[in-house]
Amino acid sequence: MPGIVVTARTASVRYPLRSTALPKLPAIAIASRKHVLPVQRRQFATLPARRPSPYPVSGNARPFHRPPESPGPFLHDLILVRIASTSAQAGRKNKVFGFLTRCAAFLGSSVLVLGIGVAGFFLYDASTYKEEAELADINVSDLALDPRRGGPKNLPIAEVLIDDNDNEEMEKQQEKPKLVILGGGWGSVALLKHLNLGEYHVTVISPHNYFLFTPMLPSATVGTLEMRSLVEPIRRVLARVRGHFIRAQAEDVDFSSKLIEVSQTDAHGNDSRFYVPYDKLVIAVGSVTNPHGVKGLEYCHFLKDIDDARKIRNSVMHNLELSCLPTTSDEERRRLLSFVVSGGGPTGVEFAAELFDLLNEDLTRRFPKLLRNEISVHIIQSRGHILNTYDEQVSKYAEARFARDQINVLTNSRVSEVQPDRIVFTQKTPGPDGGITAKELPTGFCLWSTGVSQTDFCQRLAAQLGQSQTNKRALETDTHLRLNGTPMGDVYAIGDCATVQNNIANHIVSFLRKLAWKHGKDPEKLQLSFQEWRAVASDVRKRFPQAMGHLRRLDKLFSEYDKDKSGTLDFGELRELLTEIDSKLTSLPATAQRAHQQGQYLGHKFNKLAHASPGLKANDIREGDLDDAIFNTFEYRHLGSLAYVGNSAVFDRGGGWNFSGGLWAVYAWRSVYFAQSVSFRTRFLMMMDWAKRGLFGRGKYSMRPQSPWSCQCLTRVVTSRSYELLRAKAKQGNGEGIS
Repeated sequence: MPGIVVTARTASVRYPLRSTALPKLPAIAIASRKHVLPVQRRQFATLPARRPSPYPVSGNARPFHRPPESPGPFLHDLILVRIASTSAQAGRKNKVFGFLTRCAAFLGSSVLVLGIGVAGFFLYDASTYKEEAELADINVSDLALDPRRGGPKNLPIAEVLIDDNDNEEMEKQQEKPKLVILGGGWGSVALLKHLNLGEYHVTVISPHNYFLFTPMLPSATVGTLEMRSLVEPIRRVLARVRGHFIRAQAEDVDFSSKLIEVSQTDAHGNDSRFYVPYDKLVIAVGSVTNPHGVKGLEYCHFLKDIDDARKIRNSVMHNLELSCLPTTSDEERRRLLSFVVSGGGPTGVEFAAELFDLLNEDLTRRFPKLLRNEISVHIIQSRGHILNTYDEQVSKYAEARFARDQINVLTNSRVSEVQPDRIVFTQKTPGPDGGITAKELPTGFCLWSTGVSQTDFCQRLAAQLGQSQTNKRALETDTHLRLNGTPMGDVYAIGDCATVQNNIANHIVSFLRKLAWKHGKDPEKLQLSFQEWRAVASDVRKRFPQAMGHLRRLDKLFSEYDKDKSGTLDFGELRELLTEIDSKLTSLPATAQRAHQQGQYLGHKFNKLAHASPGLKANDIREGDLDDAIFNTFEYRHLGSLAYVGNSAVFDRGGGWNFSGGLWAVYAWRSVYFAQSVSFRTRFLMMMDWAKRGLFGRGKYSMRPQSPWSCQCLTRVVTSRSYELLRAKAKQGNGEGIS
């Protein structure tokens, strides 16, 4: 039965709700909520004395005790009155009502916040439109509009560009040293992002006006990621340093005149050539796919550019659609659905994994189930394992994963010829007495991903530099990334197009020869003590950081190569020791990671050179090894390799540290590349693409671009047909045609 609780400060008592319970308290109102009422002392004193209550007392109620008599009015005592219920159902109803109230408040606030966000977005979007064109007078140099001619071929020289006078900041940069970068890949973007503003007049020359995030390129071939999510406009990157961009192809370099010959096709289809001058030149033109002398590569697809990804996507979808036709025979269907990847490196393995994900997760939803049963994916690898540059444990995990997914991995196999409908290869039988067997596979799609080789531009430069360039796969640089054979401090090469020359033996031997001749001694009779050997090793560490791991135990190396136990190293023993170290050093990997680190290195070095330039000019220091005096040599730090192998990923940190796993590793793999993306825009787009894949699947459609000829023909057909319809309509209207 309900009752009321009367509380005076710390005293409380429960009374039954009867008319005789509180005869002298007319001011107390009975309500369902708490009420605070001021009561005078004499009213409070007229309350009846404590008596037992037949109803249970609540846990928070205490017995009422009459306060002692005290002089003065008792005006500020508070009496709290509330209805107490003995029913548990009322309490549960109150909890449910409170929970619903909180949910409604949360939902209302969420809708309010979402509405404010949508309204804010539309307000921002409205601010991006311009109703009136912004036109103003622009100062353009006469040399930019009509450049003077010169150079060995008497071509126009772009000494001033048409946007050099766009603002005051760019006008000031005209007097800065001209830094020209050939290419817009990983090395170039890393250099631009670490270059200080206002130190150089920067110009980027590339046939593509965008940067491509190559590690995620296999994902774009099957629609996991959209094309635009992997590209960043190069002009957006250049805006930070107020640089200039020229979309053209580098053809040759005149190192004596410091002129770069570039070419571009104009609007009329003619080849237009001109010179671009430079003070410092960075060559980062990348590489091309290595054909290995195999015939029939015109029937293969490559995966080096965004256009290659688009062609692959179209070809895959085209084969799937042809396989659904009722006129396609069983044999032809199996051929169309046979996908062959030549090359078991990271690119080939990740493409095979992405292709399998497409076929296994998306194909069965929209295409006939018969196609899934007849699809086959093959990987042809010339080595004993796929991912042969990774740890062997990682390679075996990838092979086991592909075997579970029914991806056929053919190791110890070499492609000899590619035909329109088949691929011919030879396979070596495992074992010491294994023979070579010729085989062939019918194929409707072939991806060629078998390493890299030099571009034509790099081959011309290597031929021009002669004996300074002995590597047939890449341009050789020293440890300061300066191109061998060019004026010191003028030309640098980074990325896939270059390799760092590890000629420790030749360098130290020439150094010791000069040292011996300086002291009037015969170099062949030179004897090095242990202390002198430590000084030589210190110089090796400084100039060749990659050899540091092989020079940790100097005492052990000294005693090992001191064969006559004389306590010294003669010239021949020292040469043998350094040659052994040379043989243990390997070339740096042709990866985005290496190119990125080299771009960062050059960015920091150029900043320091620009900072030291005023002092060098003041002291008239114009020659010498300024790079070595101002900055350290380049040291590559391997951060690990990773690859996607179909709803799982592998990580190889090096030195035996590796791990692999399922979906959690896939999320880790995505996180690494998400963090390495060059801008917030590409990160946001990649995140949205991954979300769309989970919600709606991959994009299963073709995007076949029309050639200019076909577009012109289509326009002519449409125009002719429209003319005929219009003429017929006119005849029906008034009996007259149109001329």
